Amino acid sequence: MRWVAVWRRNFLVWRKLLAASVLSNLADPLIMLFGLGYGLGALMPAVEGMSYITFFAAGQLCTATMYTASFESMFSGFSRMHGQKTWDAILYAPLVIDDIVAGEIVWSASKAWLTGSTILGVVLVFGLAASPLVLLALPAAFLVGLAFSAVGLIMTVLARGWDFFSFYMTLVMTPMMMISGVFFPAEQLPEPLVSVAKALPLYHGVALVRPLMIGELPQSPLLHLAMLLGYAAVGYVIAIHFARKRFSE
Repeated sequence: MRWVAVWRRNFLVWRKLLAASVLSNLADPLIMLFGLGYGLGALMPAVEGMSYITFFAAGQLCTATMYTASFESMFSGFSRMHGQKTWDAILYAPLVIDDIVAGEIVWSASKAWLTGSTILGVVLVFGLAASPLVLLALPAAFLVGLAFSAVGLIMTVLARGWDFFSFYMTLVMTPMMMISGVFFPAEQLPEPLVSVAKALPLYHGVALVRPLMIGELPQSPLLHLAMLLGYAAVGYVIAIHFARKRFSE
């Protein structure tokens, strides 16, 4: 449990920048939610038994969680590792690199969960979801954050400069968002793309959250949970491997 000290250190620093951090993480997803949700929703019929804005809200909740987890684990994590040399300083304490990696992943997932839970609060306030089952989206959001935090930290320990992250964002995150059922049902895509989508964590996050919006339990929940936990676990192991290698150089 030594990673808790790393988590707490990041939390204490973030607390000083709370207002700016929350605003920056929520402004874009909420603008997208209401802009596209109400704008396109006025022109579109119900999708999968729900209004388009409710349909899109589930996808946007998972997407915002993905971006918060990825940005925190990559840009902020890289700043702590490379620019500020915070990781080097922590290693002078009775902690090892494994503790730092675990603390960074859980911290990024926690921050992503805050983004997801705040969007869920907005969804509830505007009456876009009425069933108590929608509260199960809270643990689902944390799992989405955990999966993307682990993958993001792999990028961090591999990166040699800030530009490295643009490859992951452009070549992985953006296409993933387009094919994972955020804007439209993924099953409308050609079968090869659907197969690719089903191998990605965002698809499984959306598949968990969207049925909850209308008071239904997701189909194959164990599969979706296993995929998200698998990404988190495998990402954690890979991130530790490369972090150990980097800090032994």
